[in-house]
Formats: sequence, structure tokens, C-alpha cells
Amino acid sequence: MIRVLIVDDQHLARAGLRMLCGTAEDIEVVGEADNGQSAQHLVDQTRPDVVLMDLRMPGVDGITATSRILAARPATRILVLTTFDDDDHLYPALAAGAHGFLAKDAAPEDVLAAIRRVAAGDSPFSPDVLRRLVQTAVTARTAAPPAVLPRLTPREREVLALVGDGLSNPEIGQRLHLGVTTVKTHIASLMTKTGVANRVGLALLAARSLNS
Repeated sequence: MIRVLIVDDQHLARAGLRMLCGTAEDIEVVGEADNGQSAQHLVDQTRPDVVLMDLRMPGVDGITATSRILAARPATRILVLTTFDDDDHLYPALAAGAHGFLAKDAAPEDVLAAIRRVAAGDSPFSPDVLRRLVQTAVTARTAAPPAVLPRLTPREREVLALVGDGLSNPEIGQRLHLGVTTVKTHIASLMTKTGVANRVGLALLAARSLNS
């Protein structure tokens, strides 16, 4: 069972997310908060696996709350779900440690899939957000040399390229005819070899080093 904490200052948004999560047998809502400070306290009390985090809230905002929650409980997974998917919100949220980033107009099934993915260690992003991230990395190549990769196996390079395309672990496994556990092993190896801390960093690294 995936334990979820919903953080949003709008009651209707929280109610909608609670109803949506209630349709999934493997997801349980363990609490709701209407601001970042309350979210910090509830994380300590309920110990959720995933926090659905809004960004713009009164008092302590979602970016500050994300940073504080992860500093205190680094195993917590933060999935940003916000109306504001512009770069002014995206990059600070990533810098704070958010593990995924979805716009609130995402389809209900995509939100549920993202909760499951982030709980499993993936980093789900809205397609347009991921495209912007990758395009930013590709554009940066004109101003800086491409990233130099360490020695990778052919299979690791294939996995890295597919992470850069935004595929989830099951999708990568299907594409390469590998089990999900094997895909996770390759991704862990990639993080160790490259020194990249998360899946988003691997996607950006793929864009800078593999795309030409």
C-alpha cells in the first residue's frame, strides 16, 4: 500500500485528489495539509511514502516545504502537482529535491500512475515539462562542451538514452526485453558511475552527452 499525503491550499483540489486516490486499491491517503508548515508536521506524524505537493500556498510554500521535509526525512518521495509548470517554479522545485513534476491538468490515470512511479523510485514528469528540461540541456551544449560520460556498457548506454526519452522502468524493460529489476540495477549503476543523484539528472546527462 502506497501511503500518500496531500498538500494543497484549495479544499476542492484536496477533495478531488482524495477521491481519485480512493479509486486505487494500492493507494491510501493518510493525511491532508493546506500549507507547507502543516505538511512538515503531518509528514512526521503519518510518515507517508509520497507527498503530493502544491507549490503556491500561504505561509510556507511548497518549495520550502519540500526542502525541509527531505532534509528531515530523505526517504520521503515528493511529487509536485501544480497549476504553475513554468520554469520559475520547475527549477526551484527540482533544486529543492522534488522527485516528479506534474501539471494539475494531467489526466486522472496519469496522476495515479505518477504516484506509483515516484513511490517505486522513478521520476515522473509531464511530457511538456520533460521536453523543456531536455531541450534546455541540449541548448546548453552550444555554450558548453558535451558532458563526458564515464565508461559505460552498451546496455547502460541504451538504458541512459531511454531515461533521457522519459520512459519509465517498465517501458524501458519492454523496449529492451529486460525485467524491471534488471532495469533498476542498470539505473543504479548509471547513478554510481556518473555521480548523478536522481533520474532527472540522468535524463539531462543523456541529452547533453548522447544527443547530437
